[in-house]
Amino acid sequence: MRRQITLLVAATTSVVLLAFLLPAVSLVARVAEARALDTARAQMQVLIPSVGLDDRAQVAAALGGLSGDGRTVAVRWTDGEWLGSTGTLGDAAAPVTAEVREGADGTRLVQPVRRADGVAVLEVFVPESQLRAGVTRTWLILIGLGVVLLLLALLVADRLARSLTRPVTDLATTAHRLGSGDLTARATPEGPAEVRDVGTAVNRLAGRIGELLTAERESAADLAHRLRTPLTALRLDAESLSGPDRDRLLADVDAVSRGVDEVINEARRPVREGLGEGCDATAVVVERANFWSALAVDEGRRLHIEWPEVALPVRASADDLAAAVDALIGNVFAHTPDGTGMDVDVRPRDGGGAVVTVCDDGPGLPDAAVERGHSGGGSTGLGLDIVRRTARAAGGDLRIASSPAGTRVTVELGPPAG
Repeated sequence: MRRQITLLVAATTSVVLLAFLLPAVSLVARVAEARALDTARAQMQVLIPSVGLDDRAQVAAALGGLSGDGRTVAVRWTDGEWLGSTGTLGDAAAPVTAEVREGADGTRLVQPVRRADGVAVLEVFVPESQLRAGVTRTWLILIGLGVVLLLLALLVADRLARSLTRPVTDLATTAHRLGSGDLTARATPEGPAEVRDVGTAVNRLAGRIGELLTAERESAADLAHRLRTPLTALRLDAESLSGPDRDRLLADVDAVSRGVDEVINEARRPVREGLGEGCDATAVVVERANFWSALAVDEGRRLHIEWPEVALPVRASADDLAAAVDALIGNVFAHTPDGTGMDVDVRPRDGGGAVVTVCDDGPGLPDAAVERGHSGGGSTGLGLDIVRRTARAAGGDLRIASSPAGTRVTVELGPPAG
């Protein structure tokens, strides 16, 4: 907008300057010509009495000091002889009245003068250089003045545009910060009244978003906290058992308890940025795949794991990445028949980060399975959405390719920030 305002002022100022300068340039030329011709006429008026009354010798003497700077004064005597210099009238008859004759080299003023012995002709030649004396210099001054005025107008327009665009730029910066999750961002209401109203509305909206988000997180934390009581009762029931089932149930209860703690901690975060401290994708993916390998053996599933021999730092935290991998592998166990094989692969990503791929030999996913809250297996349907949010928060994305021959889920994770 700043550039558009400056261009608008430049165009307007240019039109005004042209409307002023073009007539001024023409007027300067006419004034210079009129001044030169008036000087010549005044000189002619001085000579007319002498030509009409004095004799030939006196007139010739008077003409001696009048020519100069290209201007010539000549008199054709009554007998046809030219005094002073030769004029352009030649042998033609004397004009009846005064005439102005314009030519390529200048302008000639011709004046008949009656004497007792006939009619003499007085001719004054004004060259083109005198008709345009001082015109070029005046034009240059006018053009210079126009350039200075245009530059001043552009400077004022730039200052004005900056005062108008600075508040808008501040609003845009605040909106970008809010969009990136910085709910502490606030705009400084300044500029025109309309822009100040928008800044005040943005600040009010940011505050309201923070209040709603805080209330939602508190509700999520409260709901998760209520699960502690039934989990405690479940642990007591599991501890009262004996045999191998006791340890397995206690481990499951501990896992659920850790999940509840993570939900509470996540809800207590000011903003979910998905960045954390970053982690080694190789270590996390291999550890979670090995965790699921025992269940794969129990269900007769093939679980093949491939990973590089180097660390792959990514932007996601270890807990977020572990939850995403668990969601992907858990979907295979939950939504494919026993005996369905799978492959888990982690490899470097171009530009840094890692690519995690989970493939299975199952019947494929329905088209709506990738939508948040949809599940064909009686679950919440949030697993893939969790994976997608983790990937995007880490600077990557989620891609799903499904067919009757199996499903391939690819998760791209960006490198750590900074």
